Formats: sequence, structure tokens, C-alpha cells
Amino acid sequence: MEWHEELHERSDERVEGLGERLWAVATALHEHPELSYEEHAAAERLTRELAGDGFAVETGTAGLPTAFTARAGSGRPCVALLLEYDALPGLGHACGHNLIAAAGLGAALAAKDVLADSPGSLLVVGCPAEERGGGKVALAEAGVFDDVDAALMVHPGVHSWSWAPLTAQVELKVTFHGRAAHPTGDPEAGVDALAALIQAFGAMSALRQRLPAGSHIQGIITHGGEATNIVPDRAEGRFGLRALTTDALDRLVDDVTAGAQGAALATGAKVDVERAGRGYAHFRDNPVLSERFTEHLAACGIHATPPAPGVYLGSSDVGNVSVRVPAIHPFVAITAEENSDHTPEFAAAAASPRGRAAMLASAAALARTAIDLRTHPALVSRAWDCFRALARNGR
Repeated sequence: MEWHEELHERSDERVEGLGERLWAVATALHEHPELSYEEHAAAERLTRELAGDGFAVETGTAGLPTAFTARAGSGRPCVALLLEYDALPGLGHACGHNLIAAAGLGAALAAKDVLADSPGSLLVVGCPAEERGGGKVALAEAGVFDDVDAALMVHPGVHSWSWAPLTAQVELKVTFHGRAAHPTGDPEAGVDALAALIQAFGAMSALRQRLPAGSHIQGIITHGGEATNIVPDRAEGRFGLRALTTDALDRLVDDVTAGAQGAALATGAKVDVERAGRGYAHFRDNPVLSERFTEHLAACGIHATPPAPGVYLGSSDVGNVSVRVPAIHPFVAITAEENSDHTPEFAAAAASPRGRAAMLASAAALARTAIDLRTHPALVSRAWDCFRALARNGR
């Protein structure tokens, strides 16, 4: 038997032995869901588990109280395992982040044991606020991934897909400023900010008709005036924008801004357009790594396929990691394809027997992939070559 197969077998046995412990972590997070930036119990539980197995833990990473890093070994190659653990308002773990945390934890513990005498390091990154706020954006900007050679994570879903078609995303706040007046007593003195905002929605509707695949605009009105007998002097809308790449998203921002400025010109109002938050980059899958992970996942009993053409499942702050280092973000199904995440049914699946099986298989496949990267320098080189080629091609 080749030595790397022996390492895989040892890792698989370690994950199997960790089954009850990992499921206890997953169910504890599921029973006590915490919202973005409030994941104190989850972060404490995960860091305690890692420290107990010899990882050097640092908390409050990038100034985020519920972020952390845990390291085993030193130097490169450095493989990062990304853990998410925030929940959704009113729905709990309806995105299955409790399973992401447990799978990444299991992979970290198993790989550490197997790689004790191998060069390089494992870095476990506790990533808060994926659902709202983008913890990975702050972590990336703080340099957490600067010396990382591969960033690995897996996400539960309704499909088992080898990689995730995740688009770039940003939210714009569009504020129109008019002039208050009485709508019948002195209408000519007024400038209707709400009318300008509604005009902007018309411009967005026209723009939406010519958007390419993967691009999207969705808007809401967050402020439209105070009373019906006052011409609104301020109106505000929020527009969620998505596009296939970060460059395409920047162009879409320019188009939406131009539409808002046109509405202001047409109505006599003034307009401010600003980005609300940093936004998410598109996800750049690294085929060298995702193909390796998919092979290992198949060995664990789950057969992932490429994503369905033309289907875009959303956006994630993992994109901001993937444009810095080689990364994977496969989906592993925990429910039937006709269902959806962000629903009560998906939250139930995140604590189901199928959820447990998917978590353990994901942990084993992640650990195997980490082992391959730590013990095969050529694989690391190939992943970086692929990364640079994709970057040159604007993908």
C-alpha cells in the first residue's frame, strides 16, 4: 500500500472515531443558534475543542470578537480550513453552518494527528458573520490568508456539487434629496424625492431586461416620506446587485448609479449612491483542488457533479478568500433537490441523520485533501499555477 493511502486510512479512522464528538458540536450549535457577530458560544466551543487537541488558538482575529485562528505546525505549505457558525434570524441553522463548523473541526483534528511529522502547517480559521456582514472579508483584509496555500471548506446544500457558482454581490444605498412642500397648497415649491426614487426603480427595471446571465438587481424602499400631506424631501432605497465576476459587478454599479442620476435629473432631485458594506467577490473555484476533493468525497460515498449550467445559488464572503488563494467551496446535499436552504425544512435537515452522514463524509474528504496538500508539493504548485491562470483570464 502506498504511504499516502495509509495516511488517508488513518485519517478516515480518526474521523470515524470522532463521530460522536463532532455530532455533539454540530447539535450544540444547532440548538443554540447565534446571529452574525454574536456567535460567542459557538466560537468558545470550537476553540475549546481545538485547544484541547493541541492547536495554538488566538481569538479576536481582525478585531472581530467571535473570529479566531488555530494553528498546528509551522511554515508552508499552509492549508487553511474555514469554519462558519452563524445562523439566520428566525430560522436558526437553516443554512447548515453548524455542519460546516463540525466538518471543518473534524478535518482539522484528523489531519493534525496524521501530519504530526510532516512539514508545513494547518490553520483553522473561525469565520463569523457569513450571512450578514462578511467576516471573511475583514479576515482577508487583515492578512489572515497572506501565507496560506489553500483554503478549504464545504457547505451543505440541496445538491452535491463539486464547486459553487457564487456570484459577486454588493448592496447600494440610494438616497434622493428633494424639497418639502404642501402637495396642494404650494406644490410648485416641492421636489418629490419619492417620485425620483420610483423613477429610479423604472430605470432599474429597464436595465434588468438587458442584464447577462448571472447578473441581478433587487430593490426595496426603506424610506418614502413621513406623511401624505407633505411632499417627501428624502427617499431611500436599497438595491442588491449581483454579477458573475467582481469586474462585472463594478460595471453594474456604474450602470445603476447612472440610472439613479438620470432619475434625479428628470425630477429635479439630488441623489447620493453609496456602497453599504464591502460586498462579496465572486467565487474563484480552483479545479486542481476541487477535483481532488471530489475524488475523496466519492471514496466516502457521496458523488458530486459539476453545478447545473446557468444556476447561480447566491453569494458568499468566501469569494474574497478565493481571489487571494486557491480555494474550494463544494456543496454536499443534506436534503432533496426540490427543497431550498434558508427554510425551516433545511434547518431540520441540518440536525438530521442525513446531515450527520454528510458532515462526517465532508470531514473525511477535507482531511484527505489537506493531507495531500501537505505531503505533495507538486499539488500545491499546480493549484497556484491554476489560480494564476484563472486570474489572468479574469475569472
